[in-house]
Amino acid sequence: MTVAGIAGLLLTGMTLKETRPPEDRVESSVRSALAAYALLMRDRHFLGLVFIGAFAMAGFFTYLANSSFVMINHYGLSPTQYSLAFAVNAASFIGISQFTGTLCARYGLVRVVQGAMTACAVVMFALLGLYLVGVDKLAVLIGLFLVASGFMGLVIPTTAVLALDAHGAIAGTASALMGTLQMLTGAVAMAVVGYFSDGTPLPMVVGMTAGAAAGAAADMGHAGRARESAR
Repeated sequence: MTVAGIAGLLLTGMTLKETRPPEDRVESSVRSALAAYALLMRDRHFLGLVFIGAFAMAGFFTYLANSSFVMINHYGLSPTQYSLAFAVNAASFIGISQFTGTLCARYGLVRVVQGAMTACAVVMFALLGLYLVGVDKLAVLIGLFLVASGFMGLVIPTTAVLALDAHGAIAGTASALMGTLQMLTGAVAMAVVGYFSDGTPLPMVVGMTAGAAAGAAADMGHAGRARESAR
């Protein structure tokens, strides 16, 4: 760490005041943190939402780990062309996510997650079907994953909001656990798909589709539990 970084940490620790009112503050200790994690791990609603987003991210992580090999070695893109192809999907994810507020205000957060996760899975199954019947075209891969990425941009932030909504007092802990579980899920997905990777697009597309399918299945299961608990 640089001297400036150390100085910044010291200044933050010594001069930055707590902004939360005293009556709303919670104990900060190892014991309280462990208790918060235990509470979250018992919350099926929280975990259901976390893993909807985690499986969706697993599909993206699979693309992240394998796309450079597929697009450069299999399709012959240059590194610059690959960076542009990757940026298109990132732009779709970020761009469509800007509409979450408007869509959630109109249709509700739950319906947005359900619709977007289902649509993402449908698009990915269409992509997988095309590759299974022998359609091996870069434009198809980029185009359909562009659409799927847009739906992921609606799913991931919205599930995060829903997951943290009931845990405002421990939102930092809940966010940390959510991020950890989602990163671990993505890492496992990358490792599994990497074992089967052979330089062709199909293993990557299978992994991406499996992530979207698992997210849609988790979403359906979570919706069912939510309806039962509401009765």
